[in-house]
Amino acid sequence: MYNQDPQHGITLEKMLTDLVDHFGWEELARRIPIKCFSNDPSIKSSLTFLRRTPWARAQVEQLDARMRR
Repeated sequence: MYNQDPQHGITLEKMLTDLVDHFGWEELARRIPIKCFSNDPSIKSSLTFLRRTPWARAQVEQLDARMRR
């Protein structure tokens, strides 16, 4: 059976990398105003924050889903 969820099997790291590639850090920080995106951003530090912060991770997942449509 085919899974219709466009995010199925996509890791948080892949989502974040794709968002940064698409929007850049500055626009990502504007769309999701969290410090790890605006203050010396990196994939590693952002992943650490997002894995500990469910509300921020949910926002990243929502933006990723909108981008993949």
